[in-house]
Amino acid sequence: MTPPPPGRAAPSAPRSRVPGPPARLGLPLRLLLLLWAAAASAQGHLRSGPRIFAVWKGHVGQDRVDFGQTEPHTVLFHEPGSSSVWVGGRGKVYLFDFPEGKNASVRTDCENYITLLERRSEGLLACGTNARHPSCWNLVNGTVVPLGEMRGYAPFSPDENSLVLFEGDEVYSTIRKQEYNGKIPRFRRIRGESELYTSDTVMQNPQFIKATIVHQDQAYDDKIYYFFREDNPDKNPEAPLNVSRVAQLCRGDQGGESSLSVSKWNTFLKAMLVCSDAATNKNFNRLQDVFLLPDPSGQWRDTRVYGVFSNPWNYSAVCVYSLGDIDKVFCTSSLKGYHSSLPNPRPGKCLPDQQPIPTETFQVADRHPEVAQRVEPMGPLKTPLFHSKYHYQKVAVHRMQASHGETFHVLYLTTDRGTIHKVVEPGEQEHSFVFNIMEIQPFRRAAAIQTMSLDAERRKLYVSSQWEVSQVPLDLCEVYGGGCHGCLMSRDPYCGWDHGRCVSIYSSERSVLQSINPAEPHKECPNPKPDKAPLQKVSLAPNSRYYLSCPMESRHATYSWRHKENVEQSCEPGHQSPNCILFIENLTAQQYGHYFCEAQEGSYFREAQHWQLLPEDGIMAEHLLGHACALAASLWLGVLPTLTLVLLVH
Repeated sequence: MTPPPPGRAAPSAPRSRVPGPPARLGLPLRLLLLLWAAAASAQGHLRSGPRIFAVWKGHVGQDRVDFGQTEPHTVLFHEPGSSSVWVGGRGKVYLFDFPEGKNASVRTDCENYITLLERRSEGLLACGTNARHPSCWNLVNGTVVPLGEMRGYAPFSPDENSLVLFEGDEVYSTIRKQEYNGKIPRFRRIRGESELYTSDTVMQNPQFIKATIVHQDQAYDDKIYYFFREDNPDKNPEAPLNVSRVAQLCRGDQGGESSLSVSKWNTFLKAMLVCSDAATNKNFNRLQDVFLLPDPSGQWRDTRVYGVFSNPWNYSAVCVYSLGDIDKVFCTSSLKGYHSSLPNPRPGKCLPDQQPIPTETFQVADRHPEVAQRVEPMGPLKTPLFHSKYHYQKVAVHRMQASHGETFHVLYLTTDRGTIHKVVEPGEQEHSFVFNIMEIQPFRRAAAIQTMSLDAERRKLYVSSQWEVSQVPLDLCEVYGGGCHGCLMSRDPYCGWDHGRCVSIYSSERSVLQSINPAEPHKECPNPKPDKAPLQKVSLAPNSRYYLSCPMESRHATYSWRHKENVEQSCEPGHQSPNCILFIENLTAQQYGHYFCEAQEGSYFREAQHWQLLPEDGIMAEHLLGHACALAASLWLGVLPTLTLVLLVH
């Protein structure tokens, strides 16, 4: 809820006469303010919430482009290092080049929702629903080359859960090939040495999230990992409805020896992904999105897997796993519900030289596809990186080095409100001081974020809604006010203080001032204290109703209105409204004077606003006194030259 316009003088007119509002408007105004403050405090979040809110305005055409029509379903393709982005919509593929401010589009059939864009050697492959006859096209130099109907590359409806993975000439898909048959979802290899699919009994109504191929130490041991959630087989009323999983397949799987296993994956196993906090007894069972952050040295085992989870109340958590831990669970765990000795080779083991999996091994794995051991988050406590009252939906992670050389992982999380949270995690210490830097509004019109892609090379984030696509820089340093203290209190590893400005570390040729003390970053600034707020004055009639409004720039700070030695109003951290309001119902003689809005954030203290309320006759007397002083000064300056000449002659 937006507050009514503040009943105070405009900043450009520090001294003004403001008559009290009519008495009949006083009670509704007061009720409105009280209800608004109560609603705001009821929605509050603590430090897991963003510190500040920022609107990315950008430049129309260069940073943000409208589709010109509503696109209820979009898919985004961006090649790292490129300044262009492709967006698939309804009957159209858009090409936007942001620095040039140019855009173009390629049309296909009208009842064709594009669901897949992928760069292939022949050009850009575009696949869509094509009026429930899934088909593909090649886009080459602005021309459209029809490839005809291609089942498994696009769903029959844009609302269907679908996942397609490319690796060289191989294509893997979760999309059913027949519209009215084969309703049980499967993970298939639809192009490669042989077509394979998962058994119909190993997953219960899965919703596929992410798939990846991991090249391991031996080529025959390369794995396909895919992440999904499925219906919980435990039908206990207290059990969660969904269970989050990771599944493994051997890339070199050639099927089995028997007629029942020859066309099926013979190396399928699945494990439960755990994301819970035992200290607070909070469990997050519903996997929303996954992002894989490769290890910079190329060690596949150290690849970090960021998972976004939610619970029935739509609270969220981020848990981080390693591919090494996932691989170890599949290689060493027993099978859930299987109490005999495991056959040799054990289920899930990849065999060299394309050897077929023995029938006995397949039968055991097919009847008992889940391993007993669960995959737990990294770190000694095995807990979430953080959890929040916000409902997160997508995640992307950027590994970067700050000016002083320390590594950070910066998470970008989309919310169900169409905003992005920017969260920083120290890269060299486990679970130490994870900090929610800001909430970003990336669009001109607030809307749900449909797709997101991060370009680490160009340091840009690309997001699309039903109306537009936006290019958001990772280093949004111009949004931080408050001088050096405000810049360093942001704890943004992309930003630092240099020559009187908060600047991006990538725009400065020299090392900028950044804090290495996350608890008290402001103490690194040259000036020990921030500047005081400028004095603003307003004259008011006695017995009038009035309120003072103080912008709450930091949601982590406590804002207090102080009059003389008394705290008249306090707004705690997490107060989601943009202002801390002090309401004065009936202005008496004791309530005139100086009012200070003070912000306290840990050990950081600053004076945000300073107002002086004056009686109407008081401001007039001060005005007359100032005019008299100015007149006396002008008279003295007129007499001074004559007096000087007389003294010289004498």
